[in-house]
Amino acid sequence: MRSAAHGFPIVLSDLTLEYPPHGASPAHVALHGLSLTIQPGEVLGLLGSAGSGKSTLAKVLSGVAFEPRAGGDVRPVITGGEANVLGRRLRTLTRRKVPEFRFHVGYLPQDAAATLPPDRTVAEIVGEPILERDRRYNRRALQTRVATMIDAVRLPLGMLDKYPYQLSGGQRQRVALARALVLGPSLLIADEPTAGIDLTVRDAVAQLIGELRDREHHSFSALIISHDLPVLRRTADRIAVLDRGELAALGTIDEVFHDPGHPYVMALAGALDAGHAVIDDLEDGPGA
Repeated sequence: MRSAAHGFPIVLSDLTLEYPPHGASPAHVALHGLSLTIQPGEVLGLLGSAGSGKSTLAKVLSGVAFEPRAGGDVRPVITGGEANVLGRRLRTLTRRKVPEFRFHVGYLPQDAAATLPPDRTVAEIVGEPILERDRRYNRRALQTRVATMIDAVRLPLGMLDKYPYQLSGGQRQRVALARALVLGPSLLIADEPTAGIDLTVRDAVAQLIGELRDREHHSFSALIISHDLPVLRRTADRIAVLDRGELAALGTIDEVFHDPGHPYVMALAGALDAGHAVIDDLEDGPGA
């Protein structure tokens, strides 16, 4: 059953996420009382201090946190409030429904480039989500779709038969992005999509996200976690800033940095004033 939030890609209401106790480690609240909405067709940029809950939020909203656990892997759980993604209440998302949910949400994890399957070709990696959905998918149509995505992320088609170890970090990141987008998701959640790649590739990734938003109008939305301000300026309609698991600011980039009232947002604004286009986690700054 669809919730009242159907029609909005993401609606968070007083959301609290917690890692349960594990071994000698006590329970840890990663995100506390977060409320925000992503409108249809909107790209929201997300910045935050180290340990502010950015990646935890991405894992929950993408459905990854609800997949079967690997040995020893502690996953965050919703302990307060509500998260609605594409009209579905995540509190009621059963393990059986996770694969169907994830078909509609493209997810690019922070370590995507480093964790591509080493024994598969680029074509196999990008095409895998399609075959997971339909093992009998027409092979010629599959080849065309994969080639189209590889071209969209500005990689030569000669890369299709190569393995991850034969690619640069930037090329692997683009393969991971192609894989996240190959099913044509209506929502993309990308965790640091331009980290560790050169300027030209960063521009290509920003352009691709912008093109998707412009071409699909209200049918494509995204949450982009990034400290790369030029990329956010090109892709994000608004930004949200997290610090110590709580929302510190929300608005357009100019609104947030024009009159920063929160210590961490002030630190970010100071880094911008000092000429830093890519803002690191400010490990020694407020909220680290």
